[in-house]
Amino acid sequence: MAQNVELSVQGNTLIITVDLTKSFGPSSSGKSVIVASTGGNVSVPGFEEIKVGVNIYRPAGAAPRVRLR
Repeated sequence: MAQNVELSVQGNTLIITVDLTKSFGPSSSGKSVIVASTGGNVSVPGFEEIKVGVNIYRPAGAAPRVRLR
């Protein structure tokens, strides 16, 4: 079950989109906070034979940063 990860393909390029301001609670060890995860290896859209696994996290004590555009 993917959390906060969007996979898309443009031409032959995989695009991974993640909102860095979100969090989904502590990791199982409690040392980090999950920002995004594919929840294991998943197929790339349109390239089912290619798999990708993404885990994005921050240290448990670090606050998320927000950049203004």
